[in-house]
Amino acid sequence: MFDASLYGYFRSSAAYRVRIALNLKGIAPDLVFVHLRKDAQHDPAYMRLNPQALVPTLVHDGHAIGQSLAILEYLEEMAPRPPLLPRASADRARVRQIALAVACEIHPLNNLRVLRYLENRMKQNDRARIDWQRRWIAEGFDALERMLSRDPATGRFCHADAPTLADVCLVPQLANARRVELPLNAYPTLLRIEAEALALPAFDAARPEKQPDAE
Repeated sequence: MFDASLYGYFRSSAAYRVRIALNLKGIAPDLVFVHLRKDAQHDPAYMRLNPQALVPTLVHDGHAIGQSLAILEYLEEMAPRPPLLPRASADRARVRQIALAVACEIHPLNNLRVLRYLENRMKQNDRARIDWQRRWIAEGFDALERMLSRDPATGRFCHADAPTLADVCLVPQLANARRVELPLNAYPTLLRIEAEALALPAFDAARPEKQPDAE
């Protein structure tokens, strides 16, 4: 039994990653919704759990864990089956490289805090903010497409033929790309992997539009 609570928001790609991993591992946490558009992440009670005022936060065994990649690694240690990291060290490094390319390079430039700063402090209009998002997602996807399309380690998924942390990060970022209507024809490998992943119930059930707090 893995009793946990997941604090998240349906449109958060970081929370989306964690939902996928929980589903893959057969863990059904209590869901607590933190409405980012209503600034619920700055509620004092939530900030005591997560001083960064970000989602997701996983609460398990008396510990509140923020940052999606930290949560994913924690789940891998606490519930190792099925594994989301390969056994060989070089393969694990490759999977982490792909995951971090999304979570540390693409996503941070496109999250709500940055977009609000562009709007409120930099006085950028909707068109400029969308152009910003498309620019940085496209640069990241260009690199990932080259990386994955040329490497024989790529299989049905980002690495071989079973989902890993790399796929858990990639699929939510593709959803974000569609939200800003980024053309995706240049990324056939990413799209093929996404289709393989979304055919799995664990990925499909984690989609933003299927969450109880979806608007």
